[in-house]
Amino acid sequence: MTHRFLRILGAVGAACAVGIPSSLAAQDLITRDRVGLPDAPNTMTFRLTAYDLYSSDDATRTAFEELFAEFIEARPDWKIETQIATDNIGQEQARLLEQARAGRGPDCAMIDSSQLALFKSADVLTPMNAHWSEAEIDDLFPFVREAVTNEDGDLLAWWWFTDLRVLYRDTRLVPDAPQTWEELQAASLATVDAGKEGVLFNGGRWEGTTFDWLAHFWAQGGQLVDDEGRPVFAEGENREKFLTAINFYKDLVDSGAAPPRVTSIVNYDDFNAAAAAGTTGLFIGGNWQYGQLRGTLPVEDFAAWEVSAIPGPSVDARATGTGGWTIAAMSDDEDAVRICAEMIREIYSGQSNAIQGLLPTSAAQYERFDAFDGPEYDVFAQALVDGQARPGVPIYPEISNNIQILIGDVLSGAATPEEALDAANAAVQAAYERL
Repeated sequence: MTHRFLRILGAVGAACAVGIPSSLAAQDLITRDRVGLPDAPNTMTFRLTAYDLYSSDDATRTAFEELFAEFIEARPDWKIETQIATDNIGQEQARLLEQARAGRGPDCAMIDSSQLALFKSADVLTPMNAHWSEAEIDDLFPFVREAVTNEDGDLLAWWWFTDLRVLYRDTRLVPDAPQTWEELQAASLATVDAGKEGVLFNGGRWEGTTFDWLAHFWAQGGQLVDDEGRPVFAEGENREKFLTAINFYKDLVDSGAAPPRVTSIVNYDDFNAAAAAGTTGLFIGGNWQYGQLRGTLPVEDFAAWEVSAIPGPSVDARATGTGGWTIAAMSDDEDAVRICAEMIREIYSGQSNAIQGLLPTSAAQYERFDAFDGPEYDVFAQALVDGQARPGVPIYPEISNNIQILIGDVLSGAATPEEALDAANAAVQAAYERL
């Protein structure tokens, strides 16, 4: 018998001890829509993505089955009815919010970090302060703590993993990490002189282009929307900061520090391929690509690649975009909220980060797990201090779409930065009026 099978038998035995029939087959403890015994007297409903317990990756799925089996065998009088969310994040989150407002939502659910503000403002999340100490909440990175709490200090969700964007460089070409935009452009031109194509970044028509570019806008203190969610990126100082960040990209391409082909890049995999082919020495990518490069490049080549924070307009002004997922309770049942919180603590917050290499959201967890011992994680943890999340407002998708168009038009020479910004703002304002 496997170790997991023995543990499941233990859970069945424990269930029998509280009066649950023993006729259930052990392998049925974890099914496509349930964790636990089908006749367990207590139920918590949980909507989750298909990337962990139901992952298509065998190793990931098996690891989460182990965690959930351990969790439920300690609570044989409970079952978790699982609801798998679709891959269409926008539609799925809108449906979840509508159901929650109508009182038909699950007890517990994964909420994309960029959508969390919508759920907070709709007042559909149940505080979970009783299940975390003030010290644990204070240890969250600033952008995380701000996102998961309200003005009264209520903990409305737990942001269990995040990601961020960093600068990758081949130290054989760029020995020292560029600290400013000027230094990045100079380093990129040096790689061009060495026969490479300069710095690569997302510049095609997709969300990655907007999200990665926003680091340069945010580094100056730029704001996309005001406190009411109204788009203000083309007004006053925000307009100046916006144009400065767009002109930084334009200067990279115009000077030859970045190749014109960045306007067609719509996938982070392009950067891995360029690194493997030896055609680039610099790119702006996601933290998860470090592990991908380790598995792709020859040992001696991988050893030459290092990560550092994205340069800003000055050494002291920088930012990085942060994403990831939260889990929140939506139930009026205190026991269901408790089980949701305990599931977050025992399965998702910490252990699952180590299993999947996902970045924790508190400093203490980097010390807790050996999986985060590599020097790259020191860089990631330090960069997260300057992390900034996308605004969780209804107009954000329209803003992002128009920034993608704007960047393409500017880098291709189809429009000046000012013309492109005015067109983007007009489209966004019109969409905002329709909301």
